[in-house]
Amino acid sequence: MQKKPLATLLNEGRRKIQVTDDELAEAKRRRSLLTACMRRAFPGSTCYFNGSVAHGDANTPLTDVDLGVILSPTDAEGYGPEGKDALSLMERARAAIRAGLEDEFPNLTIEVVGRRRAVLVRFGAPVTKGQQDFTADVMTAIPHPTGVGLFIPNNKITARWDRADPVSHTLMVHKAIEDTNMVFARVVRLLKHWNSTHSKPLCSWNIKALALGCINTPMPLIEALQLFFTYAAEQLEDGATPDPAGVAGDIPLGLPITDVRKRLRTARDYIDLAVDHEAAGRPLSAQHALHQVLPEIIPDIDPADAEAAAEEEAARLVQSVATTGSAASGLGLLTPRVTPTRAWAP
Repeated sequence: MQKKPLATLLNEGRRKIQVTDDELAEAKRRRSLLTACMRRAFPGSTCYFNGSVAHGDANTPLTDVDLGVILSPTDAEGYGPEGKDALSLMERARAAIRAGLEDEFPNLTIEVVGRRRAVLVRFGAPVTKGQQDFTADVMTAIPHPTGVGLFIPNNKITARWDRADPVSHTLMVHKAIEDTNMVFARVVRLLKHWNSTHSKPLCSWNIKALALGCINTPMPLIEALQLFFTYAAEQLEDGATPDPAGVAGDIPLGLPITDVRKRLRTARDYIDLAVDHEAAGRPLSAQHALHQVLPEIIPDIDPADAEAAAEEEAARLVQSVATTGSAASGLGLLTPRVTPTRAWAP
């Protein structure tokens, strides 16, 4: 196996999962079709884009897109926590989408009943080859009386509406991408892969909300990962992540918070280990450690390199004994017989 620096491995890995130009173009085309439908259904409304396509951090396969429509004062009148729920607005959106898209998409289905926040559009035609379908969430929102943020539907609670600020979220992400010279979007792609291969402890927005607190300048991807996992593990010691816009409540976690912290800390330890190995001239050990965090896109070392990796580890242990008097290896132990498959402690 050719020995590669961590920077090369990470750039190759993020390109494997980055959405293709063709996928992105088709997703945006369908989003534009939906936007036109909403403008016909709600004259004077303002549409906004949210989610991974809008944020610039989508991975392949691309399976969905998000669209919001902020109603005009006339259409919003009578709706909200003290008024009507959003179901009639969602039905209105469904009728407009069906009228506008059913000719092009004969297998189109549109769901309202049972939906918590948004109309679910199933196109009946995937954007990415090999996928079953492509969907869209279309949300009807109303302005908040304070002028800050929106009321968005929540058909699962008594008030039927939540306060949020998805427009500000997208602006924050775009600024972070610009300020970091694209590093923010690239590391988020890698982090979403980590998340999906480790039981989804965080939703995508939680990943981005945490990254907004620490990834704000250009830096190598390995440093961005190291910074994220260190920062996220520390932040979640105090509880769930607050809304960066200061409008909505805390961001829900995908697992119990103790399990989320555990995964973050272990991923942090493996990234630290990979950095230490590379700095000490142990590229195979560095790659093996990075593989634990990003399986599938960072290849593990080849069995043919096991002997060389064992020699790296032997040299590390000799150095550890010489400098500390201890051969304890912890996560640093790398032998052909012991290969953890996920970046958290069993």
